[in-house]
Amino acid sequence: MSTLDVTVVVPIDSPDAEVEQVVAAFAGQLERLGKSWECILVFDGVRGKAWERACALEARSPDKLRKLHFARHFGESECLKAAREIARGAVLFTTPQYVQVDPIEIGEFLAELDAGADMVVPWREARIDPWLNQVQSASFNWLMRKINKSSFHDLNCYFRAFKRERIADIEIYGDMYRFLPLIAQREGLVVRERAVRHLKEWGRAGFFGIGVYARRFLDVVGVVFLTRFRIKPLRFFGSVGLTLSLVGGMILAYTIVNRVLTPNYGLQNKPAFLLGLMLFSLGVQVIGFGLVGEIIIYYTQTRNLREYRIGRRFDDEGSDEEQP
Repeated sequence: MSTLDVTVVVPIDSPDAEVEQVVAAFAGQLERLGKSWECILVFDGVRGKAWERACALEARSPDKLRKLHFARHFGESECLKAAREIARGAVLFTTPQYVQVDPIEIGEFLAELDAGADMVVPWREARIDPWLNQVQSASFNWLMRKINKSSFHDLNCYFRAFKRERIADIEIYGDMYRFLPLIAQREGLVVRERAVRHLKEWGRAGFFGIGVYARRFLDVVGVVFLTRFRIKPLRFFGSVGLTLSLVGGMILAYTIVNRVLTPNYGLQNKPAFLLGLMLFSLGVQVIGFGLVGEIIIYYTQTRNLREYRIGRRFDDEGSDEEQP
């Protein structure tokens, strides 16, 4: 398979996607920079007008444009995985289905990759979307920085660039695409953030449904587990279990001491005693989950588990070779 300089991946989940504008924006900048390129449009369970426009574009430039169509909606993670399997570019660019960021940033992102970065992510420093959306986004990113001890300010923007070989073995699924910079950094890749000019924003304004916030909370828990406790589940479950057991034990101790020191103090029909017993038992069970996880990893994954990633190899002659 011949190699190009850049593959642009565009996940599309709306029939109103601005296909022509996105392709034209990338084509103009990449050709100005003298880069060979292709664009893969991944239709995530939709067709409609965007599909018709994509077919017309492909007919005019069959060597530059390719399409994938999913039978139903699978999300950005699966779009990237499917496109990554057939991409011919040494660099992968992902972009929303509209021109969200000034195309001039394409050259700057490529320069960062040439300077040694494995992945470049944006920071819409001066945003133009509604202030309530900005507050929610800023709060989410602040929380992620505190929990994961990262420096990323805009995990919600999908205008990103990667070296294809460097992310080839990074597995993403579900909604984990949002957290790909955190996962890549945890894997040892060099991830750099760059401020970009924000041109446009799609999507609803205001508060979302309770289900959306619940899913985001679970995503945060999931990414914390994957980035910090993936091969050491006992540390995660043990911390939670010990906290529950400690709180439950303190409540039990309080009620039992009262029972001993106060003759008329009975334990029957005492919600505090039942709560303490429940928390203590739950804590022990959670610790057990962690132990089971450790046993499974030890006996099934230890031989194939590789936590390190070689960034540069030095041979016997003293020269060095960059590793993919």
